[in-house]
Amino acid sequence: MSTTITEEQAGPRRAGSEPSVLLWVLLLAGLSTVVGVLAAMFWASVVTVPTWRIDEATSMAVMSERGVTQIVAADVWFVITGAIVGVGLGLVTWKWFRPLGWPTALLAVGSGLLAAIVCWQVGQLLGPGSEAERVAAADPGAIVPASLQLRSLSALAVWGFAAVTPVLLVSSLGPDDEDPATRRRRSREQPQEQQPDAETGTVDERGVLTGPEETTA
Repeated sequence: MSTTITEEQAGPRRAGSEPSVLLWVLLLAGLSTVVGVLAAMFWASVVTVPTWRIDEATSMAVMSERGVTQIVAADVWFVITGAIVGVGLGLVTWKWFRPLGWPTALLAVGSGLLAAIVCWQVGQLLGPGSEAERVAAADPGAIVPASLQLRSLSALAVWGFAAVTPVLLVSSLGPDDEDPATRRRRSREQPQEQQPDAETGTVDERGVLTGPEETTA
């Protein structure tokens, strides 16, 4: 099995290309989902969940300054994880889909965002759970762990940006020889260069120039 889609699969006018490309897209979606689950396990393991303390006088849940710092740290770890995972998914997307051209960038962004959403949702499930019910049922003076949440939803965009960055960098280094449009343009230009000229003659298969009087003989 090839590790990238071929020109025949990427060509928009080739018969049967859509199912082949769709299969690779589904494979990329599955890979992004699995990576998102693994990233969620890592995120939940490195984050220290803050705690609420039920005030005995007011029966209100309060959090220390250290707990607020831990909330920010959870978002920071999510961004760091997304930057690493996003770059990896971007490289895989470029390797698999570079014959498609510019849609490769969109697939990279989509794979990064899918992994981010999976990591976010699975990470919350791996955490202590919803804190509202536990805080409401806690007695005065009790310590209640907060839930593992992503407070800044803009952190999701980091995953998509990190995934598309290697695609844009690699594609901008030079022309892509695997691009089907480039190959088709070259294939159209080459036969035109070898067409016979009625006045100057033509070049045979051995590379010898034959004059017009010899071609008509």
